[in-house]
Amino acid sequence: MAAVKHAHPYTLLAMVVLPEHRHTIWRLPAGDANFALRWSLIKAGFSRQLPKNEVIGASRQSKRERGIWQRRYWEHQIRDETDLARHIEYIHFNPVKHGWVKQPTDWLHSTLHGYIKRGIVEPDWGRVGGAIEGKHRD
Repeated sequence: MAAVKHAHPYTLLAMVVLPEHRHTIWRLPAGDANFALRWSLIKAGFSRQLPKNEVIGASRQSKRERGIWQRRYWEHQIRDETDLARHIEYIHFNPVKHGWVKQPTDWLHSTLHGYIKRGIVEPDWGRVGGAIEGKHRD
Protein backbone atom coordinates (compact mmCIF):
# COMPACT_ATOMS: atom_id res chain seq x y z
CA MET A 1 0.00 0.00 0.00
CA ALA A 2 2.87 2.38 0.76
CA ALA A 3 4.42 1.91 -2.69
CA VAL A 4 1.09 2.54 -4.42
CA LYS A 5 0.41 5.54 -2.17
CA HIS A 6 3.79 6.98 -3.12
CA ALA A 7 3.13 6.60 -6.87
CA HIS A 8 -0.61 7.38 -6.74
CA PRO A 9 -1.31 9.51 -3.64
CA TYR A 10 -4.30 9.07 -1.38
CA THR A 11 -5.15 9.69 2.25
CA LEU A 12 -6.21 6.63 4.22
CA LEU A 13 -9.21 7.63 6.34
CA ALA A 14 -10.25 4.22 7.68
CA MET A 15 -9.43 0.57 7.14
CA VAL A 16 -10.01 -2.85 8.62
CA VAL A 17 -8.42 -6.04 7.33
CA LEU A 18 -10.25 -9.27 8.11
CA PRO A 19 -9.27 -12.81 7.12
CA GLU A 20 -11.74 -12.95 4.24
CA HIS A 21 -12.18 -9.30 3.24
CA ARG A 22 -11.19 -5.73 3.93
CA HIS A 23 -12.84 -2.30 4.00
CA THR A 24 -11.10 0.95 3.20
CA ILE A 25 -11.97 4.62 2.89
CA TRP A 26 -9.57 6.78 0.92
CA ARG A 27 -9.56 10.46 0.09
CA LEU A 28 -8.12 10.89 -3.40
CA PRO A 29 -6.52 14.08 -4.71
CA ALA A 30 -8.83 16.61 -6.36
CA GLY A 31 -9.65 15.60 -9.91
CA ASP A 32 -8.45 12.01 -9.39
CA ALA A 33 -11.10 9.30 -9.00
CA ASN A 34 -8.97 6.36 -10.11
CA PHE A 35 -9.38 4.10 -7.10
CA ALA A 36 -9.60 1.08 -9.45
CA LEU A 37 -5.96 1.57 -10.52
CA ARG A 38 -4.87 1.81 -6.90
CA TRP A 39 -6.69 -1.39 -5.90
CA SER A 40 -5.32 -3.21 -8.93
CA LEU A 41 -1.76 -2.23 -8.06
CA ILE A 42 -2.20 -3.06 -4.36
CA LYS A 43 -3.63 -6.49 -5.16
CA ALA A 44 -0.93 -7.23 -7.74
CA GLY A 45 1.89 -6.16 -5.41
CA PHE A 46 0.49 -8.22 -2.55
CA SER A 47 -0.12 -11.26 -4.74
CA ARG A 48 3.42 -11.27 -6.13
CA GLN A 49 4.75 -11.70 -2.58
CA LEU A 50 2.78 -14.92 -1.96
CA PRO A 51 3.63 -18.41 -3.17
CA LYS A 52 1.34 -19.63 -5.95
CA ASN A 53 -0.12 -22.57 -4.09
CA GLU A 54 -3.84 -21.71 -3.91
CA VAL A 55 -6.40 -23.76 -5.83
CA ILE A 56 -7.38 -21.89 -9.00
CA GLY A 57 -10.40 -22.77 -11.12
CA ALA A 58 -10.33 -22.95 -14.91
CA SER A 59 -11.99 -19.55 -15.29
CA ARG A 60 -9.30 -17.83 -13.23
CA GLN A 61 -6.54 -19.82 -14.95
CA SER A 62 -7.73 -18.68 -18.37
CA LYS A 63 -7.58 -15.04 -17.21
CA ARG A 64 -4.23 -15.55 -15.42
CA GLU A 65 -5.83 -14.55 -12.10
CA ARG A 66 -4.78 -15.59 -8.64
CA GLY A 67 -7.31 -17.29 -6.38
CA ILE A 68 -6.85 -14.98 -3.39
CA TRP A 69 -8.98 -12.00 -4.47
CA GLN A 70 -12.62 -11.73 -5.31
CA ARG A 71 -13.17 -10.25 -8.74
CA ARG A 72 -15.66 -7.60 -7.77
CA TYR A 73 -15.63 -4.88 -5.18
CA TRP A 74 -18.19 -2.45 -3.91
CA GLU A 75 -17.55 1.25 -4.13
CA HIS A 76 -19.35 4.16 -2.58
CA GLN A 77 -18.66 7.84 -3.02
CA ILE A 78 -19.01 9.58 0.34
CA ARG A 79 -21.71 12.25 0.14
CA ASP A 80 -21.08 14.34 3.24
CA GLU A 81 -19.56 14.30 6.72
CA THR A 82 -22.48 12.32 8.17
CA ASP A 83 -22.07 9.66 5.49
CA LEU A 84 -18.32 9.58 6.15
CA ALA A 85 -18.80 9.12 9.90
CA ARG A 86 -21.36 6.35 9.34
CA HIS A 87 -18.99 4.45 7.02
CA ILE A 88 -16.02 4.85 9.35
CA GLU A 89 -18.12 3.44 12.21
CA TYR A 90 -19.23 0.55 9.99
CA ILE A 91 -15.63 -0.27 9.14
CA HIS A 92 -14.43 -0.11 12.72
CA PHE A 93 -17.29 -2.29 13.98
CA ASN A 94 -16.99 -4.84 11.14
CA PRO A 95 -14.80 -7.39 13.05
CA VAL A 96 -17.55 -7.61 15.69
CA LYS A 97 -20.28 -7.88 13.05
CA HIS A 98 -18.52 -10.88 11.50
CA GLY A 99 -17.90 -12.57 14.84
CA TRP A 100 -14.11 -12.30 14.90
CA VAL A 101 -14.04 -10.40 18.22
CA LYS A 102 -16.49 -9.26 20.90
CA GLN A 103 -15.30 -5.64 20.99
CA PRO A 104 -13.97 -3.46 18.12
CA THR A 105 -10.81 -2.62 20.07
CA ASP A 106 -9.93 -6.34 20.26
CA TRP A 107 -9.23 -6.40 16.50
CA LEU A 108 -5.64 -5.32 15.84
CA HIS A 109 -5.90 -4.78 12.07
CA SER A 110 -8.01 -1.63 12.17
CA THR A 111 -7.49 2.10 12.01
CA LEU A 112 -9.74 2.32 15.08
CA HIS A 113 -6.61 2.20 17.25
CA GLY A 114 -5.24 5.33 15.58
CA TYR A 115 -8.58 7.09 16.08
CA ILE A 116 -8.39 6.26 19.79
CA LYS A 117 -4.73 7.34 20.04
CA ARG A 118 -5.54 10.69 18.40
CA GLY A 119 -8.55 11.23 20.69
CA ILE A 120 -11.10 11.08 17.87
CA VAL A 121 -13.07 8.34 19.65
CA GLU A 122 -13.18 7.12 23.23
CA PRO A 123 -11.10 4.03 24.17
CA ASP A 124 -14.31 2.09 24.87
CA TRP A 125 -15.94 2.94 21.53
CA GLY A 126 -18.48 0.32 20.43
CA ARG A 127 -18.42 -1.67 23.70
CA VAL A 128 -21.98 -1.16 24.97
CA GLY A 129 -24.52 -3.93 24.33
CA GLY A 130 -22.92 -5.35 21.17
CA ALA A 131 -24.14 -2.49 18.99
CA ILE A 132 -22.45 0.64 17.76
CA GLU A 133 -22.90 2.85 20.79
CA GLY A 134 -19.84 5.06 20.57
CA LYS A 135 -19.81 7.90 18.10
CA HIS A 136 -16.85 9.58 16.48
CA ARG A 137 -16.26 13.09 17.77
CA ASP A 138 -16.50 15.98 15.35
